[in-house]
Amino acid sequence: MTSQARGIKGAGPDEAQVAEHLQAHPDFFERHEPLLAKLRLPHRRESAATVSLVERQVEVLRERNQSLERRLKELVDVARANDLLADRIHRLSQRLIQARDLKATVGALETSLREDFQAMHAVLLLFLDTANGLQADHGRFLRVTDPGSPEARSFESLLQSGKPRCGQIRDSQRDYLFGKDSVEIGSVALTPLGPKGEVGMLALGASDAERFHPGMSTEFLSRIAELVTYAVVRG
Repeated sequence: MTSQARGIKGAGPDEAQVAEHLQAHPDFFERHEPLLAKLRLPHRRESAATVSLVERQVEVLRERNQSLERRLKELVDVARANDLLADRIHRLSQRLIQARDLKATVGALETSLREDFQAMHAVLLLFLDTANGLQADHGRFLRVTDPGSPEARSFESLLQSGKPRCGQIRDSQRDYLFGKDSVEIGSVALTPLGPKGEVGMLALGASDAERFHPGMSTEFLSRIAELVTYAVVRG
């Protein structure tokens, strides 16, 4: 017959056993640092060992505090960046509202992307017949084509998804959008305009290969796409 009933947990080690274990393993708290934050010890200067343990406990808490401060700073930085982006979208909205026709709308969008967003590599691809006469006035910024053209069909999966996509694109796609001398484009953000991209697409390019990456949030790109779509269709 066993000394304790089955299912009943035995008594834990007594204080003498705990003390013996700590003496045998002086690095115990180095290997179990989370315990230091839970200990409650009086800070008695007459005991050098106790003072050392208290100081180590304070060190662990200080490290945790620094980690929290870094995390808080990251959150604040993100909040500030979002505020700045929201302000830029507000200025874009104002420019688009003031535009009275499609020509003025395209011009307002080009100006806002360049001046408000510092997007020096931007292309507006439209599938609207009403925009045919505008391409000459906007250089590389405006592309007007048929959605059934080979160039437009190369973006078919993106357009059908109706969602922004960031990252890398094929060389042929990059050359069509930004020109054959666009090797400096390292990453792009592509945003369909209208349901399944039926109106067109807005493309932003950056020389930095990590500027637009697949893991980034596309919420603001979607908002910009909605504004541009409404303005272009209205114009």
